[in-house]
Amino acid sequence: MTSPARLAAFALAAVSLAGGAAAQQAAPAADARAVVGAPRGRPLAGAELDAVAHDVAAVLRCPVCQGLSVADSPTDLARNMKRQVGELLAQGYDREQVLAYFESSYGEFVRLQPPLRGVNWLVWVAPVLGLLAGGFIIARSLRRAPANAAGAEPAAVDEADDALAPYVLRVREMAYGWPGGDPPPPPGEGKA
Repeated sequence: MTSPARLAAFALAAVSLAGGAAAQQAAPAADARAVVGAPRGRPLAGAELDAVAHDVAAVLRCPVCQGLSVADSPTDLARNMKRQVGELLAQGYDREQVLAYFESSYGEFVRLQPPLRGVNWLVWVAPVLGLLAGGFIIARSLRRAPANAAGAEPAAVDEADDALAPYVLRVREMAYGWPGGDPPPPPGEGKA
């Protein structure tokens, strides 16, 4: 291949790569317009764009990690999603439009805080119902507990059992501080 032919081939390859990159950057905008309509907000830029993009990314679930938000996830997919959030906000899409855009791709699961509609009510109400049911069960079991359980005497130990005697002595010394394991006399009995 001659030099001019190589130069032409190189130029053609460079133009096709540049065109592909431009098409990829234009794709989210065209995609978003088809999914959520025209932008309803004002285009954001600078520090305001960064702050709002971080806030929106913080309520999106990372599809890879699933326990982390897009803002906190270190995966490439999360970084790409955060970049897309910034691009959409810079084009004038508002927060709800951006969330709806990702919801159309990943479903409602992509939201860390699902909206209160349909079956999602169960996600918000089930923990409260579980706590109430647990409190009810505990209250019923406490009512059924025998009244003398709180002041019940400990089970009697057969002190004549020579195998247990050293252990009983040791427990009484450690637990009660009774020297020799013998309980002290009741007040007023030992003094004469």
